[in-house]
Amino acid sequence: MSDVRRRVVVTGRVQGVFFRDTCQRVASGLGVRGWVRNRGDGAVELVAEGPPDRVEQLVGWCRQGPPRAQVTGVDVSGEPPAGERGFRIRY
Repeated sequence: MSDVRRRVVVTGRVQGVFFRDTCQRVASGLGVRGWVRNRGDGAVELVAEGPPDRVEQLVGWCRQGPPRAQVTGVDVSGEPPAGERGFRIRY
């Protein structure tokens, strides 16, 4: 089964609640590659690349986020895989 790539934009109270740090740990634990960053509009954006089931697990985690988050929306779009390495926080 080939890898998939998803771009995810998470809205709500998702900045200042350790969303990026926790997302990086969850993604790394799943073996998903890509990145996560805070956006200027208050959302968190991430790109996740890897086996479809693992990427979907990470997307599922994004729907709840870490304990202090209040997720109100998750927008997911597909993209062609780009060969990401590791999972990092972008600043």
